[in-house]
Amino acid sequence: MKPTKNQLFKRQITLSEIGEVGQIKLQNASVLVVGCGGLGSPIAVYLAASGIGKIHLIDFDTVDMTNLHRQVFYSLDDVGQSKAKVLSEFIKQRAPFTKVSFTNKPITKDTVFELIENVDIIVDGTDSLPTKYLLNDACVIMNKPLVYGSLYKFDGYVATFNVLQKDGSYSANLRDAFPEMATDIPNCEEAGTLNSIVGMIAIQQVNEVLKLITEIGTPLVNQLLIYNSLENTQLKMKLKSTFLKDKITKMFKVQTYVDAACAHQNADWQITPEELKLKLGDKNLEIIAVLNDLKLPFEVQRTIHISKFDADKIKVDFNKTYVMVCQRGFNSYKATEKLKAKYPDLNVLNLTGGISGYK
Repeated sequence: MKPTKNQLFKRQITLSEIGEVGQIKLQNASVLVVGCGGLGSPIAVYLAASGIGKIHLIDFDTVDMTNLHRQVFYSLDDVGQSKAKVLSEFIKQRAPFTKVSFTNKPITKDTVFELIENVDIIVDGTDSLPTKYLLNDACVIMNKPLVYGSLYKFDGYVATFNVLQKDGSYSANLRDAFPEMATDIPNCEEAGTLNSIVGMIAIQQVNEVLKLITEIGTPLVNQLLIYNSLENTQLKMKLKSTFLKDKITKMFKVQTYVDAACAHQNADWQITPEELKLKLGDKNLEIIAVLNDLKLPFEVQRTIHISKFDADKIKVDFNKTYVMVCQRGFNSYKATEKLKAKYPDLNVLNLTGGISGYK
């Protein structure tokens, strides 16, 4: 079946605020969606279904079983496959008038300007604080609007940053809300999340993108929306633009945009994926996973979730070398620290970069 644009978008075009003119604006727009997980996957699908002409997806991760409860556009058959690739194929089947492409690599300081240069709007669907600040700072430097979303347990946060104002200035950005990158905020792997709040925040971000493109309604500019799903309450925190382009440009030159926890990890407590491969099968090696349901390329001897990791309750053998593993190497480093604090002379190592870096 080859539907027409009028057939697909009839209900949307019927809205007097959208009409044919608004639909053409959507068709001519290009959007970059960074992250194809709980936020990014519904954002991309809804934007395509709305008639966005071009969407580029960025995600280096693969579909994991633990993703499926909230990342509803993936199926059991997709486990182990590239998120960006699977999502792009889904969109192609769903939205024939959207040109979708993807990058199956993480966005970095070296690649960010090239990736955002030729798009109209950038949408942050990531769960990585360093990536959020990287996107924010690059968008400020390149004068690009950024639709921001983030989650913490039952709370969600949405804002539209760095929008050109009538007076020629730009609206507030992420650093006006949170000047410094926090180092102690757990991600959903550690803190958990309810699937409904994930979907709610994703749709709020979609709503912001559609308002920006069609120029209707009032976007969340110079304010941060904070929504709590348990109490069904929300508040808007007013923001003032103080972190201007010149200041952020100077910051960009010295920032690494690497997770602060990773940057301060003890190099002597690390084992690289290559080094671990050489040790696999050693009887004096014990590997402990500190997150449940990891898709592991090797056998582990124990699984102790980081939230229940108590060094006082763990029996150790000083003849062994212990290797802590998790998805990205952050929670496993916390476990390494706990064991080293209890047993300074014990051989405990953290798998650098976690399972994500193990090829």
